[in-house]
Amino acid sequence: MNIVDFHHVAIICSNYAISKDFYMNILGFKVKNEVYRKERESYKLDLIKGSMVIELFSFNNVPKRLSYPEGAGLRHLAFKTMDIENDHKCLSSKGIKVENIRVDEFTGKKFFFFFDPDNLPLEIYE
Repeated sequence: MNIVDFHHVAIICSNYAISKDFYMNILGFKVKNEVYRKERESYKLDLIKGSMVIELFSFNNVPKRLSYPEGAGLRHLAFKTMDIENDHKCLSSKGIKVENIRVDEFTGKKFFFFFDPDNLPLEIYE
């Protein structure tokens, strides 16, 4: 195996316009490519920020993601930051409900959680 990095993270959203706005205007991702797939009546949006790529998919009538209780599978998506206090204030000032900043008991690094429009747990980690 010659795996060297993640290529992208794929997210299915329930409301394309709301999620597109969130990832672009709240988290600061930019459009790399956007395609409407007529046969599926869905969008595929490639968003980029630095080396991070998110594929945002829209489909009709998607089931809700269970967070409580958590199910098997991907638990959350974590973003690395250089200024966690600033990011916490920035998200709060934009009306995003954020958890308190905590300290990871094993690494000593600060982190906090918040949610995207479909309740996908997102983490900011120092």
